[in-house]
Amino acid sequence: MERLIIHVDMDAFYASVEQRDRPSLRGKPVIVGGPPHSRGVVATCSYEARKYGVHSAMSSRRAFSLCPHATFVKPRFQVYRQVSQQVMDIFKSVTPLVEPLSLDEAYLDVTENSLNSTSGPFIARYILGEIKRRTGLTASAGVAPSKFVAKIASGFEKPNGLTVVSQPNVTTFLAPLSVEAMHGVGKVTAQTLYKHHYHTIADIQKTRPEQLKAIFGYDRGQQLYELAHGRDDRPVVPTRERKSIGSETTFAFDIDDPEEVYERVLPEIEDVLRQLDRRDLSCQTVTVKLKTSEFQARSHQIKLNHPTHDHEEIRRLTRRLFDEMEVTEPIRLIGMTVSDLIPRKESARQLTFDEITKRPLEE
Repeated sequence: MERLIIHVDMDAFYASVEQRDRPSLRGKPVIVGGPPHSRGVVATCSYEARKYGVHSAMSSRRAFSLCPHATFVKPRFQVYRQVSQQVMDIFKSVTPLVEPLSLDEAYLDVTENSLNSTSGPFIARYILGEIKRRTGLTASAGVAPSKFVAKIASGFEKPNGLTVVSQPNVTTFLAPLSVEAMHGVGKVTAQTLYKHHYHTIADIQKTRPEQLKAIFGYDRGQQLYELAHGRDDRPVVPTRERKSIGSETTFAFDIDDPEEVYERVLPEIEDVLRQLDRRDLSCQTVTVKLKTSEFQARSHQIKLNHPTHDHEEIRRLTRRLFDEMEVTEPIRLIGMTVSDLIPRKESARQLTFDEITKRPLEE
């Protein structure tokens, strides 16, 4: 039986949530991220703002210069996570094989599904319809025999689009695309491909695998050849291990008062604690990081010999780390991260803060 893989990607997710919750913003350019005159960046923006060249990861100042009439909105990650959970619940009602990539996108293997359907387009339309009905938001989907092709397909008809690529049409679908559309092809690999006159996926389809192996080595060359023909047997993995949970903030202006710097990390700590609770996880490592006005990054961490999820303990450990870093120069960013995560049901008894500080710590 041919695999049925669906990649679903929410449309301008954060911005769409803001437009949904604030009707006055609908149909208008919305930029979610840092204030326009800060050193923040754009998390995402509405399609109305994208028409002016605004895109994610762009500096907020640059976004303002391109679209000064846009409404800048501070991210509400707690709300986005709640909506994301609604969407993931829809996916899981169709198949247990759901692999989240982020809050707003996921792979689904619907070869077997609760709708008892063998039609990928039918299943995808059902999912998109349920997302609209339950959240008021739109998403786009790609249906294909593999993860690689499904992900490319989901971006073809955005927003609110559906693109279906059947097995006989895979190579034709991929042929005109740039080599940069291929999974795992970054700037360095792309430049090497261009240097050897491979500009489109069709160029790779026409070559012999030995030529690619001579350039990239046996494994990588074979992989590029297989991908160019749409052959990708990676499974949809329902559980993706979360290695760390972190949160940080960049200041609009440098801050040289240590106590004021620390006050700015307090909301980030609470955000991390909420995420730990929601995922029912404990951590063994706490890290605080700073970035100075000269863009020098510094970090300090404590690795416990026992997992903890006690809020007060984590707050105290964070404060201890911050004090040990001895802030003596202007700071532009502060953040904290917890890592070495394990499910709480696998954790042993919670130690108190006094017990922790009496036991050896690795720093």
